[in-house]
Amino acid sequence: QVQLVESGGGLVQPGGSLRLSCSASGSMFSIYTMGWYRQAPGNQRELVADITSGGSINYAESMKGRFTISRDNAKNMVYLQMNSLKPEDTAVYYCNAKWLFYDLWGQGTQVTVSS
Repeated sequence: QVQLVESGGGLVQPGGSLRLSCSASGSMFSIYTMGWYRQAPGNQRELVADITSGGSINYAESMKGRFTISRDNAKNMVYLQMNSLKPEDTAVYYCNAKWLFYDLWGQGTQVTVSS
């Protein structure tokens, strides 16, 4: 079972970029589908993007072309590069790992897009 720790959040101006990182401890990281989710105040948690153990990637429609998910199995890391950020991207971003009945979450990192 892996444990997840996110980093890289912060305050950025509209149009700016941030790169979120998720560090996974534990074994068998490479078999997990890794994902990024976000939750804004008053909203449900939503998928941003995920990447399978085989490298297949899925993006939420509103993130396509602006966000890029990647993983480095050698380093037990997953990343989310976010470009052209908008105020509506403001949320807590969570790292997620799924495999069989395992559904694991990090503590989240705050992203605030504001001028």
